[in-house]
Amino acid sequence: MAEPVKIPEPAPRRIFQERQRITALPLYFEGFLSIRRAQHQDFEQYWTELRGTTLFFYSDKKTPTYLEKLELTNLTSVVNVYPDEKCGAQFILMLRNEKVELKVEDYDSGEEWKGFILTVTQLSVPVCISLLPGQLIKLHDVLEKEKKRRTAMEESPSASLSTEETNNGDVNILSTMPECFYAVSRQKAIEMLEKNPSWGNLILRPGSDSKNYSVTIRQVIDGPCIKHYRVMNMGKGYTIELARPVIRPSLHDVIGYFVNQTQGSLKPFVTHTYDNKLAELSLEHAPREMHPAIVSQPRAKPPRSRMPEKETAPLQQYPVARYVHETRGKEMKERVKRQAADRQRANQPL
Repeated sequence: MAEPVKIPEPAPRRIFQERQRITALPLYFEGFLSIRRAQHQDFEQYWTELRGTTLFFYSDKKTPTYLEKLELTNLTSVVNVYPDEKCGAQFILMLRNEKVELKVEDYDSGEEWKGFILTVTQLSVPVCISLLPGQLIKLHDVLEKEKKRRTAMEESPSASLSTEETNNGDVNILSTMPECFYAVSRQKAIEMLEKNPSWGNLILRPGSDSKNYSVTIRQVIDGPCIKHYRVMNMGKGYTIELARPVIRPSLHDVIGYFVNQTQGSLKPFVTHTYDNKLAELSLEHAPREMHPAIVSQPRAKPPRSRMPEKETAPLQQYPVARYVHETRGKEMKERVKRQAADRQRANQPL
């Protein structure tokens, strides 16, 4: 009996692209997480991804399709649970319609999960969580991305939020804007690509009208080359205007088409704020003597002032002292004369 043919597992990059296509949300944090809902007695462990404000639960790292998801937009608070030390970190997500208990293997991972969840739901970095400087920088980076994503959704809801409906008309997937989308003009997009080529070379931006889009790319072949492509919004899909038009169901697939057709030479332009903040934070927490602007210079000792020389006042200014001085001088002279006279008499023969 022939053995059943094993279906090859997708490569990690393929898994990421498939999950990105299905969820259509930016990935902020991932890791193993155990979950227990109110109707269950035991925890179940999943590979979990925080995308936007939603937790997606997978059976393992290599499964492209999630088993279930948990929307966090109605999160009211996070309550800490303090079990035995062997159980790791544990906390409860207090939602408006249910309570969900989460558990991780160690305390540090639990603090990270709480930090990312509170950041994307409250749009602020929590100060009540103990994290390292590098972890705080990541939270600030995620905060900026989430604010940008929500701003794009609010400014152009029809463009930034496209829906795919099933046969019965129910909304199945909510597609948000790709990370390389920027509400900038053609000239500004060119300047961004030229100024920071290491961040990517493909930008998705609004078109000349409010309905369609444009893709601006920058490639260096014989020299820098800028090209623009129109992306038409067809309602249930997008058409890339090429010699042979290409139709894709979402803007994420439009970006994926350019990346795949160039075998990865085109990369979405994503701003990198992490390194800059890390440099600022490292400077802020550096020892004092490392800051050129505040290096303490040894104080130069002020020159020691010379003591004024003692001056002897002339005797003419003090009559009494002058009298004493002259009187003692006369007495000394007379005494010397008497002693000399006494010696002469002593030497004379009798």
